[in-house]
Amino acid sequence: MERSRSPRKVVTVALPIPVEAMQQRRLLPTILVWSITACFSVALSLTAMIAPLYGYEVAILKSANITAYNQAVIGFKSAMPHDTVFVEYDLKGDLTIGRTYAAKIRASNANVVLAVGSKAAVAARLEILDIPIIYSMVLHPAKYDLKAPNLVGVTTKAMIGQQLGTLRTIMPNLKRIGYLYDPNKTLPLSAEVIAQARQLGMTFVERQVRTTEEVPPVLRELLPEVEALWLLSDSTVLTEESFSFLLRAAFDRRIPLIGFDPEFSRRGALISFWIDPADIGREAAALALALLPGTTSTTSKSFTPRQRMALNLGTAHYLGITIPPTVQTMADEVY
Repeated sequence: MERSRSPRKVVTVALPIPVEAMQQRRLLPTILVWSITACFSVALSLTAMIAPLYGYEVAILKSANITAYNQAVIGFKSAMPHDTVFVEYDLKGDLTIGRTYAAKIRASNANVVLAVGSKAAVAARLEILDIPIIYSMVLHPAKYDLKAPNLVGVTTKAMIGQQLGTLRTIMPNLKRIGYLYDPNKTLPLSAEVIAQARQLGMTFVERQVRTTEEVPPVLRELLPEVEALWLLSDSTVLTEESFSFLLRAAFDRRIPLIGFDPEFSRRGALISFWIDPADIGREAAALALALLPGTTSTTSKSFTPRQRMALNLGTAHYLGITIPPTVQTMADEVY
């Protein structure tokens, strides 16, 4: 007889320690659009470490209460067995609080840990040594030294070639694309990305800023040299307040913005590329379900979710850009 499943239980844990809240922005932690490779950091030796997840407990350690992270968690839960018990912890952007939560998880009955965001992943790596950890929504894992015998993850890598190909279709004469970034927070575009652009006859033009106050003058210096502005997920350059300025300054020179979240296109960016965070969460669940008792082998597998795209046809009309019907039919959201 098939045994019945009890309703899913969710427990939310709050620590009564005042912390400074992390900015609640709808910014996906990807520099452009994410394509994703799920890989093990090192060999996992999990013999006798966990039992099958069916009916067991999962601790979810989340860096902050922002939309992208919440969507990843929803995707993760949707792909797990119905009688899995979830215990959730929100760092509110504070690594110290995260380490406190991670220590609490270490002493709990959790069979596996899902760390969502870089701070959650770092806190879990530092405090949890004997429970399998799956990290997700981390843009540059190597930057945070996410290596441990019990650590695996859904890592991210931008599918620049596909994005640039779409831009070439929309703007056949596009040659120079500008972007701003803070080198203390964001890596510059890789040699691979630059080479892919060069193959399509495009060049990336970068400018560095180290404070929010530097953004306006540096942007004004950059815009006359480029024909499009590419937005990166950099908290020095891009905030709720600065986006409006970036959009107005670009529009004044008839230059389109290229975003990494559909919200940007809704607000005026010509085009945005992104990966649904729920897809990332579902892939993290697939990793969790693969951690069976007695697993001692190293496994690698690729995960390439569908790239999503948003268009703003009003912006295209204002800028005098004709978007081919073939591109419009590919869009997930049109404004």
